[in-house]
Amino acid sequence: MIPIGLIQRRDMTISGPHDLTLTAADGYQLAASHFPGSGEQFMVLAGATAVARRYYQRFASYAASQGVDVITVDYRGIGGSRRGRLRDLDADLSHWCTLDLGAAVGWAAARGPSYLVGHSLGGQAIGRLPDPGLLQAAYTCGTGAAWTGWMPRREALRVRLMWDVVAPLSTAAMGYLPMNAFGMGEDIPRGAYQQWRRWGRLPRYFFDDPSQAAMTARFADVRLPIAAMVVTDDLWAPPRSRDAFFSGYSNASVDRIDLAPTELGVPKVGHMGYFHSDVGAALWPRILSWLAVHGLRTERSRIN
Repeated sequence: MIPIGLIQRRDMTISGPHDLTLTAADGYQLAASHFPGSGEQFMVLAGATAVARRYYQRFASYAASQGVDVITVDYRGIGGSRRGRLRDLDADLSHWCTLDLGAAVGWAAARGPSYLVGHSLGGQAIGRLPDPGLLQAAYTCGTGAAWTGWMPRREALRVRLMWDVVAPLSTAAMGYLPMNAFGMGEDIPRGAYQQWRRWGRLPRYFFDDPSQAAMTARFADVRLPIAAMVVTDDLWAPPRSRDAFFSGYSNASVDRIDLAPTELGVPKVGHMGYFHSDVGAALWPRILSWLAVHGLRTERSRIN
């Protein structure tokens, strides 16, 4: 098994990550980190809603140790990209997916063949990028339609309570959704919460929103290979939810992968466990191996 920790490669010394600033198409300054690999190929780590880039640094370090340059980015209003009062920020999921991830993909693609690993929202964003054709392939973890009808009953009730009672009241009071106060990640702008809530009421998420027809039509232009992997104990993105969402990638080659936690050597994974080190010991080599089939060159493939 490939070791998880940062390793010394035979032909180069791998340095640690360094921070940089990306500029989105509308001029917004985004905090990002670059994990140097071989300098020949690049991976964009597209994070989940309300999750700062620091959460993904262990996977990014692992991929860099295998020769892949990785860039992580904080969406506007999140982590290092939060500036000023969040209640004053006009930002939603569309800004994150198109402008912010678009800046990260553009940065990577300008430097070499590029791939994407997406967590939850990150997999939903592929069809919303300014040019998905800049990517060679993508691997997504825990991406689904976010409709409570796909969730187990107890989780669905909990999420509906959040959407219909707690979140509206707290957002009205604060001017943003205070996710951190609920132990659910970073606070998010009001606009992001409003879109998330509206689309979460629909079985196929934004594909079922008539007002988004122009945006969703662009998903037919996505033709890159995609792995859509979920772990079977992911309450937010079980296999049926994943299948409902990825039906929108009508012309992409989508490899639907279901894994049980026991296959990864752990008792549970859930929606946030994909990038934990104990899960990564078995999962992360699978991710790179799948991407290698679609052109990614890892340190293992170089040696073999």
